[in-house]
Amino acid sequence: MKQVFSKNYWSDKDISLLVGQILRTGVILASSVLVIGGIWYLIIHGQDTVPNYKDFVGEGKSNTTISGIIVGAFSKNIPQIIQLGVLLLICTPIVRVIGSLFGFVIEKDKLYIVITLIVLTVIIGSILSGVKG
Repeated sequence: MKQVFSKNYWSDKDISLLVGQILRTGVILASSVLVIGGIWYLIIHGQDTVPNYKDFVGEGKSNTTISGIIVGAFSKNIPQIIQLGVLLLICTPIVRVIGSLFGFVIEKDKLYIVITLIVLTVIIGSILSGVKG
């Protein structure tokens, strides 16, 4: 990858390359975690009987909170590894917006800085309003 930090001015192409690299990396990482978790799940649980779906049983905090997912994934719990892949996939566009913000700050494009900050605020507000306690 070429050195984009060594020059004083970032062009639109440089920002596009940065954003594209962020998206590619995020999707590849998330997909890899999901595939590994899915294969591991099938190896261990592929021959299990089909669960009874007549009664709804909600998920616990280990599958529905960020801390539960991370702790479970590092404890090698397969459902949390799969959830971590989904979480990484959800975080990819958020990191993309943050990468765009850094590019616009370096470029000193005030209009796009404001627009990107508004988008980032809406995303973070939406996430925080749906986070379980």
